[in-house]
Amino acid sequence: MRILLYTGKGGVGKTSLSAATAVRCAELGYRTAVLSTDPAHSLGDSFDRRIGSHLVELAPNLWGQEIDLLSQMDQYWGTVQGYLNALLMWRGMDSLVAEETAVLPGMEELSSLMQITALAESGQYDVIIIDAAPTGSTLQLLGFPDIARWYIEKIFPFQRKTLQLARPMVKRMTDMPLPDDKIFDSIEELVGYLERMSRLLGDATQSSMRVVLNPEKMVIKEAQRAYTYLNLYGYSVDAVICNRVFPRSLADRYFDTWKSAQSQNLELVHQAFHPLPVFEVPLFTQEVMGIQMLQQMAEVVFGPATTRGGQGDPTQHYYIGKPQEIYRVGSQYVLSLSLPLVERSDIQMHRSVFDELVIRIGNWKRNVALPTGLAKLEVAGAKYAEDRLNILFDIPESTPEIPEEELKPRRWEALTARFRRNG
Repeated sequence: MRILLYTGKGGVGKTSLSAATAVRCAELGYRTAVLSTDPAHSLGDSFDRRIGSHLVELAPNLWGQEIDLLSQMDQYWGTVQGYLNALLMWRGMDSLVAEETAVLPGMEELSSLMQITALAESGQYDVIIIDAAPTGSTLQLLGFPDIARWYIEKIFPFQRKTLQLARPMVKRMTDMPLPDDKIFDSIEELVGYLERMSRLLGDATQSSMRVVLNPEKMVIKEAQRAYTYLNLYGYSVDAVICNRVFPRSLADRYFDTWKSAQSQNLELVHQAFHPLPVFEVPLFTQEVMGIQMLQQMAEVVFGPATTRGGQGDPTQHYYIGKPQEIYRVGSQYVLSLSLPLVERSDIQMHRSVFDELVIRIGNWKRNVALPTGLAKLEVAGAKYAEDRLNILFDIPESTPEIPEEELKPRRWEALTARFRRNG
């Protein structure tokens, strides 16, 4: 199973590249699903045909879907939203305001992630390709599992068994609506989905992010930030695709200035994103629409189609990095996080009371749940070197070697254990 997500600034050609990748994968015999998570869908335009909110067959081995956020949100969140709506109305909130308030931040992103996870777990597809929304929305999408974990922990502190015992007494004292078993079942299902999708998208052996850009300085700067933030959240980026490059054969003097600027910007792209491979895609003589033009784009990007796993196969791993590592150096453990293309002064970090490291870069932050073994140790400091943030933990002299199991990344264990314990 491979999941390929294309992201970048709006208008750089993500949809065309997603569709071209899907066409090539299907030609190689992979059962391929291509999904659009952008509310302003244009996937159907790339294939020059209508694509609805349900999977439709586009070609042999190829299916497409433009995710309907409202119906997906109702499917995965409707039960809990109904309870929150009733609770807010009980507190005196207007029904229309309560209905809007009951939609927690990021629920639209959750709906898309749920669909991706459901398709991945169905076993019906070998490759899932995601035509993501512009950079900011994509980062919200990929950062949502961590955000949702915090909301669920803080907003749903109920203990199911305790509430079942206390329900008769509470009902005599107040008419406040109380969550029933359906609510708890829905939240538990939601937690399970979030845990699985977090592991799926964070697994570099299965999921790869690909940054799409044009050779323009403003676009490159945004792509650099996106690359940094994707690493901040622990997602593996395996390629950069530079789209709409003027062909060298273009001889019209009108474009000389543009060609010179693009040449300098292309050099910047290769330098900034090293060691990631950079694929250059020329500006085509016509709009990329329909299967034939998508095949032509795939030929340019990936080369001639050969066999599965060979050259021309978009599912191969073009680069495998290590977003997070833990190792021991002398009397210290080091938690090393990949944070490329960022200044040391831009990184802010502190340790919360919940055994988490809160790392902030610009407008984005990530709560890194410390592995059980490191949570017992004191932070001794941090260093930024060679595009990695290395956080140091002192090991007391009497401390035995920490088992490898206790050094594995931890995001969901405490929350899922709580629901299983109280179920």
